[in-house]
Amino acid sequence: MKPFHLIAVPHRDILKGRLTMDTFAADLWEVYQNRGAEDYRDPELFFKKTYLTSGLKSLIKIASKRLRGEGGDPIIQIQTPFGGGKTHSLIALYHTFKNPEIAKKYIEGIEPIKAKVITIVGTAITPEKEDDKITGTLWGEIERQLEGDIKTLNSPISPGREKLRALLKKHEPVLILMDEVLAYVVKARGIKVGDTNLASQTIAFLQELTETVKSLSNTLLVMTLPASVLEYADEEVAEELLTKLQKVAGRVEKIYTPVAGEEIYEVIRRRLFQRIDEEEVKNIVDEFIDYYEREGILINKSQYREKMIKSYPFHPEVIDLLHHRWGSIPTFQRTRGVLRILSLVIYKLRDSPIPLIRPCDFDLSFGELAEELIKHIGKEYESVLSADITATDSNAKKVDESLGDAYKGLKLGTKVATTIFLYSFSGGEIKGISLGELKLTCSDINVPSSIISDVVNALEDNLYYLWKENGRYLFKNQPNLNKTVITKMTEIEMKQLEEEIKTLLKKYLGKKLLTYIYPKNSRDIPDTEEFKLVILPTNDKDFVKEIIQNYGNNPRVNKNTLFFLCPMESERHNFERFLREKLAWESIAKDKHIVLTDQQKKEVKEKIEKLKKDEKDKLRYFYRIIYLPGKDIKEIDLGIPTYGLKKTITEEIFDRLREEKEIVEKLAPILILNKYLANKDYLPIKQLYKALLTTPGEPRISKTNFIKSIEEGVKNGYFGFGILKDGEVECIKIKATPKIEFEDYEVIIKKELCEKKEPQVEEKKTSSEEKQKPEKTDTKITETKTEDKKEETIQDIKEDKIKKPREISEYMGPTINELTLEVKIPRGKLSEFYRYVMRNLENVFDDIEITIKIKATNGNLKKSDYELKIKETLNQINAEVLKEDIK
Repeated sequence: MKPFHLIAVPHRDILKGRLTMDTFAADLWEVYQNRGAEDYRDPELFFKKTYLTSGLKSLIKIASKRLRGEGGDPIIQIQTPFGGGKTHSLIALYHTFKNPEIAKKYIEGIEPIKAKVITIVGTAITPEKEDDKITGTLWGEIERQLEGDIKTLNSPISPGREKLRALLKKHEPVLILMDEVLAYVVKARGIKVGDTNLASQTIAFLQELTETVKSLSNTLLVMTLPASVLEYADEEVAEELLTKLQKVAGRVEKIYTPVAGEEIYEVIRRRLFQRIDEEEVKNIVDEFIDYYEREGILINKSQYREKMIKSYPFHPEVIDLLHHRWGSIPTFQRTRGVLRILSLVIYKLRDSPIPLIRPCDFDLSFGELAEELIKHIGKEYESVLSADITATDSNAKKVDESLGDAYKGLKLGTKVATTIFLYSFSGGEIKGISLGELKLTCSDINVPSSIISDVVNALEDNLYYLWKENGRYLFKNQPNLNKTVITKMTEIEMKQLEEEIKTLLKKYLGKKLLTYIYPKNSRDIPDTEEFKLVILPTNDKDFVKEIIQNYGNNPRVNKNTLFFLCPMESERHNFERFLREKLAWESIAKDKHIVLTDQQKKEVKEKIEKLKKDEKDKLRYFYRIIYLPGKDIKEIDLGIPTYGLKKTITEEIFDRLREEKEIVEKLAPILILNKYLANKDYLPIKQLYKALLTTPGEPRISKTNFIKSIEEGVKNGYFGFGILKDGEVECIKIKATPKIEFEDYEVIIKKELCEKKEPQVEEKKTSSEEKQKPEKTDTKITETKTEDKKEETIQDIKEDKIKKPREISEYMGPTINELTLEVKIPRGKLSEFYRYVMRNLENVFDDIEITIKIKATNGNLKKSDYELKIKETLNQINAEVLKEDIK
């Protein structure tokens, strides 16, 4: 799409930045004096840049009819809000009837005539009193403009209807234009006239004038009165005088509104642009309308399309925002102020590639533009703008950077914040903007509108003066809770952060693996056969190697049982910031010294809930590097956490290690045969398992699954199962499931050493009653040397000499049926006594009686603790107390 300034070409004075507020300040007196801005002074240029609204056309038409003596309203009062186009209408009447030939070229269907135009502007005419002589009366000014001098109407007393009628009748057709009358009356109040004052005389004169004009057929009085008196220092006095003026004018008034409805769009276009390519406008508008429809932003597509075409190159919301929201602020001049602001916006965007000007395209860092806005809302908003939007390190710009490379260049944080700021002010009750309205005013057709929601959320989290009330976002000059949060965040110490991380780890790690959080030395990690997950506070590979190699001062045996979970250091800043924010919000909730509104209490609660909802994913994103032993330290990155995953962190790690084949469910029998039994006749089972635990990089498997793998291999005939006794191996089972007790003497044996060959015996003919008995056979392992290869063969003899497979219990020697032990256990070794002694006894014996004898030289046990903690536990596990002796 083409840039807007190639489709709607601005006037040169706007492109050069020459426009000041005076340019848009319509001043009837300056026009009368042939001074001031050329746009108003030159009738040709004035009509070129003026859009003749229906109201203005009607006004000129009525005036023309009246001045021709064809009837019509004799008195017209133009009353609009401040800056609503009153003076512009008077200037249009001035040029129409002072220069009717020029006016005809621009006003169709009207035949204006040349008339005497009297120009009265209350701010330009000043009444004065010197030596009891008063000058500067309104009636004196009328005579001066008609006669060239003041001869008849030179008294400070209102002249009366007859003198006025004679003067006006002489010069008909006469058009009297009176602007800023209230300003004159306020000044006249200070000049004494006998027992009264000039203000009272002026009000009396206006009453006489209106009655006189009504009696004449070719004279018209058009006057303006303000809608309010806010621009006057003494509002009470001004209000009193305005009421009197309205009472006088109201008897014969007819009020006209110069600009109605959507005519403001054309007024603005005509004043700011020299030409507009309407075909290109339709193309651009159609693209935006299609986008709005796809995104579900618009309801009435066709109606809004027409509105966009009329307001181009401005988005319709730009005009409505300024004309209705800002225009309702009492000090804001509705037409002049809008034109001034829009001219500054165009000037700043004169080289921009944007195809349409939206509220978010206003550059509030542009000093002149910001000043035009701030003067209506208060100087305190300068600091608000700076902190949250315009400064190089503003909070909105931080949001810009946080959105990632795909959106960073769009500056959506600044744009959305700018739009919210513009919608935050109004003279009415409605302030702020909804999320739906933000999508309409800020969305870029090249990106999904849903990004606006993300931007708004980010702004809520970062801006100091952004508030949300009743679903609408707005700026205030009071800081929100974010400012308090930032202060609280700076007060959080590193130790508090470390404790919070430990708390979260304990909360979300789970129990799939034994976990050890933040060990101080290698001795803190036991050298046992279970798989262990070691969580380190930093990504410290040297410490990882230290723990793998050593168990305190001794070499570590079970190296292959260790896994390490370490943080990704590049994410530390983000994670710690998240934790600081979480702790800060929780601190605000607990701080009794902070007085919160109900809305803020709700906000704090919602914020804490949201942060708690995110804490697991944030923790997992930070803790994502796994190290494990191998030929060197192997690294696995868990990657970005899956949203909504309900697994604990240890479950996720365990599953990932299984996917990576670092933990296996079983050892394939063929692998055991080819890798571990290949060059051996037999291999002790327990020795093989120990080798897996101690050798980094070997398959990691639980003892239960390891035994199942051995059983499967024996059952399927890959190798046999037997025992090692007195240095000799004896096969117990093959192609059947063995019972493995996991003892030192249990071995797996090459299948060739376990297979039986059928004896080669000639058949004997026997009677049917005779039973054949197999001859005894012996099995011996012999060695037969060939040329360059050593072979092992099995010499088979009679079957009755083969040792039959027997259960392993036959080779275990004498058994123990009853055992009594009395042992003294060193301090700190009770858990190991239970793990390695009691568990083995419990696997063999059904009933175990334990005698506990405690005679301590140091320490004592409260009887209440004994009853509650010791006796109660014994009761809960159904233990029978056979003897109890307490001293």
